[in-house]
Amino acid sequence: MVEDKNQSVELTDHEAELYDRQIRLWGLESQKRLRAAKILLIGLNGFGAEIAKNIILAGVKSVTFLDHRNVTVEDRCSQFLTPKELIEKNRAEASIQRAQNLNPMVNIEADTSNIDDKPDTYFSNFDVVCATQCTITQINKINEACRKHNVKFFTGDVWGTLGYTFADLMTHEYVEDVVQTKKVQISESGEPMQKEKFENITVTEKHVDTFVPFKSILNVAKSSLAKDSEIYYMLLIMLNYREKYGKDPSPSERGSEKFKVEASAIIKKFDLEDKINHLVEGDIYAQVSPVCAIVGGIMAQEIIKTVSQKGAPHNNLFLFNPDTLCGKILRLGQ
Repeated sequence: MVEDKNQSVELTDHEAELYDRQIRLWGLESQKRLRAAKILLIGLNGFGAEIAKNIILAGVKSVTFLDHRNVTVEDRCSQFLTPKELIEKNRAEASIQRAQNLNPMVNIEADTSNIDDKPDTYFSNFDVVCATQCTITQINKINEACRKHNVKFFTGDVWGTLGYTFADLMTHEYVEDVVQTKKVQISESGEPMQKEKFENITVTEKHVDTFVPFKSILNVAKSSLAKDSEIYYMLLIMLNYREKYGKDPSPSERGSEKFKVEASAIIKKFDLEDKINHLVEGDIYAQVSPVCAIVGGIMAQEIIKTVSQKGAPHNNLFLFNPDTLCGKILRLGQ
């Protein structure tokens, strides 16, 4: 990758060859935007590793791993970027080598600092910030800092077989290819058509969409939710638990009183009766690798769409339901 005096990115011949399939998929200009993008990824658990893999393979300029935590035994279930011999080593540093092997053209760095120690100006160094394994307070603080510095913001998590992603892109411009049907009036010989004939043409349309901050989607009224969106309340339960205890419930705490208290509070607040009891008692502990792959793939897809400005991004909440094994997009807080 080279940059001219006007700061526009030009791909080298080797990059054009490496990213040939992607260029044909979303266009040269979109690939150039990707090659100029600097991404901050907060949290390198199994979910974070899946996000990292996909955006690195897409060919961004740089990815910074920010994580003060060490590799744990639980990470071995889903975090494929950390070798097993590096258990109890810093998770960001332990993920560097395998991540770099995915795409040597991407600059990958590790930052072992705690996110709480970062000033707001730190986030201005990036085009996109993606936060995982953060508390509600941390998410809101990072989101606010990103808005202040006009940085695209994402957050998400996976708990067992439950997962979500959220995007705050503020005001976002993008293009979308739309197939339209056009009536053909004249034949190839130049004579008028005897019978009506139609052909499909692809038209590129420009769009602008507006997003809301993360705090706007918390505790929305039941009337704001689409039918069969009860999984949203599980998101609140998991986030509230982390906010209160500074961690997620572990497999050894399955059915603990602390978790039951947090679940009961949400059930009572929203008058849910027994509608989510099966979800509360389900698999919401640690991280399940296939779910990390699915939700992490969705998050990376949304980051790529945002940076490349190609395709309509999810606005604003994506929820993966462990009951149906399907995802649902909710537009909340607007």
